[in-house]
Amino acid sequence: MANDLSRLFRPKTIAVVGGGSWCRNVIQQCLKMGFKGEIWSVHPKADEMAGLPCHRSLEDLPEAPDATFIGVNRLATVETVRMLNAMGAGGAVCFASGFLEAEKEDSDGAELQKQLIAAAGDMPILGPNCYGFINYLDNALLWPDQHGGSAVNSGVAIVTQSSNIAISLTMQRRGLPIAYVVTAGNQPQQSIGDIGSALLEDPRVTALGLHIEGFGDLRAFEKLAATARKYGKPVIALKVGKSLQARAATISHTASLAGEDAGAQAFLDRLQIPRVNTVPEFLETLKLLHVIGKLPSNNIGAISCSGGEASLLADLAVRRNLNFPALTERQFNNLRAALGPMVALANPLDYHTYIWNDEPAMTTAFSAMMDDPIALTMLIVDFPRTDKCNADDWEAVIAAAINCAKQTGHAVAMVTTLQENIPEDIAQKLISSGVVPLFGMDEALAAAEAASSFNTDSPIADLVMLPISIKKTRILGEPEAKTTLADFGISIPAAKTATSAVEAATLAEQIGYPVVLKGVGIAHKTEAGAVALNLMSAQEVHDAANKMPCKIFLVEEMITDTVAELLVGVVCDPAHGYVLTIAAGGVLTELINDSCSLLIPTTEAEISRALKGLRISKLLDGYRGASAADRQCIVDAVISVQNFVLANASKVTEIEINPLLCCANRAVAADALIHIAKDET
Repeated sequence: MANDLSRLFRPKTIAVVGGGSWCRNVIQQCLKMGFKGEIWSVHPKADEMAGLPCHRSLEDLPEAPDATFIGVNRLATVETVRMLNAMGAGGAVCFASGFLEAEKEDSDGAELQKQLIAAAGDMPILGPNCYGFINYLDNALLWPDQHGGSAVNSGVAIVTQSSNIAISLTMQRRGLPIAYVVTAGNQPQQSIGDIGSALLEDPRVTALGLHIEGFGDLRAFEKLAATARKYGKPVIALKVGKSLQARAATISHTASLAGEDAGAQAFLDRLQIPRVNTVPEFLETLKLLHVIGKLPSNNIGAISCSGGEASLLADLAVRRNLNFPALTERQFNNLRAALGPMVALANPLDYHTYIWNDEPAMTTAFSAMMDDPIALTMLIVDFPRTDKCNADDWEAVIAAAINCAKQTGHAVAMVTTLQENIPEDIAQKLISSGVVPLFGMDEALAAAEAASSFNTDSPIADLVMLPISIKKTRILGEPEAKTTLADFGISIPAAKTATSAVEAATLAEQIGYPVVLKGVGIAHKTEAGAVALNLMSAQEVHDAANKMPCKIFLVEEMITDTVAELLVGVVCDPAHGYVLTIAAGGVLTELINDSCSLLIPTTEAEISRALKGLRISKLLDGYRGASAADRQCIVDAVISVQNFVLANASKVTEIEINPLLCCANRAVAADALIHIAKDET
């Protein structure tokens, strides 16, 4: 439910309801920040709060407040929200806990949260169970604790589900200008997606960072992505936690492959929101996006006065989607003219110390590197400790970096080897001059990778297919599953079902050799000894059937021209929608972790990209002289699986084809199963 949050986040009047240290802190922080609007304290018995006179009730206020901090117990919180809504207030922060997050300990929590949302009506609320927000642009906050930020004219916005994480982020000393910090709490009304969309609409916000434990409202995040695209503002995510889906499936591999984090990553990829993995990466990426914005490519240039630093940076970049392009002829000639014959020219560049502390020479040399096709030039510079050393000689490199940014218009970063090796005041000076200070090599590379991964030319995908809740399912075994999928265009082998070894041998003669014999109704057939391949006679079929632990058999055409085996599966993930997974199939499914997940609906182009990203893609292309698989047939098979899911959206929960036999001119489902809603009569 996305209500108008502008009045809450940019208030002119603030009310604080309740007593105790938390409410007192809110008032004190407002006064300390220099909030220019009215602050009203509401308490039924106290005469003053943090030096301000108290109003006995909300009805005694001069007018409905724009923003209210509610610091009373959970029962009183519901009634306070109801009164504020009736007054026409702008919104509220619900600090109290004991709602849905406490359901396991207190059965009343869930019901109270429902009452809270009903009481709020169209009035937006943050929480319950959250700290609130800080607006550093307008010096406005509903925040019951300390924070480390200060006023800015523009900056990044941060939304998090964790109040503790929010506090820590405000304490950063990296020079990052923060415009907003907002905590979301339980999100029953305003989700992270809703909050993020509202913050992106503020023209003073340059980029948005999301710390996400769980997505919740998928549609709100899709709206967020559209809003970011509308305003041309980058969004990044630090996603933690696991999918809620059960991963203890005993029959298929799809659940384990698509579980945990695959659905979350697929959703972020779909929204074109780059993902970082640590808090330092999160802050450094936001800083890069604030100062420079999205990078047009992943081509990076690096300059240092030490070969050790140059090689370390290059090694750290190996695992990332970054490229250090070779010097162009113009770069080479300009660098040679600037540095002379004693320096080996390359990217990354070790310029030695010949020009150290020579601002004009440094400017000339650095500028020579800053040319197409490089999107970002990193200057590796570590500053000495100011409590023990003299940093005067570093003024030249600061000035040179700033000069280069101004003269060339090129994106310039000053990168430290260690995170702590740049003072905050220097970082702020660089930022104000258009140079981004990045704390730590690995963090700098992570930031560059994220900033270069925005695909602004590609449209946002269609809305995801939302998950359904089905209590009871039944399994369509291999014969039924394969014939069901065949109706949607999946190619399957010729097959017949037998109820005895004698009948299996007879049917094999009709199909023609070689054949495959499988036991029906057995999970993980290979492990159970219920698969026999390449049978060449009726006797072999008869003998194989007698050894299997079952009474029903599937006699099937043996596909002999297989190039590679894939797994194609779909799982209804309650956290992220329908996750489509493509992976190495057959025995390789368990031996190697080689998979890619997409969300339904997807496109042929996305499926093709996923196939190219698999490690076994080389097999599909024909390895060491072998025939190549027909990729279009594979894509068509995956689309057919998707079509089945779309046609059965109200009842299918899982599909797996394993293996999909990829051949030179076809793709054949050799085994399949389907989980579908159980008919209840």
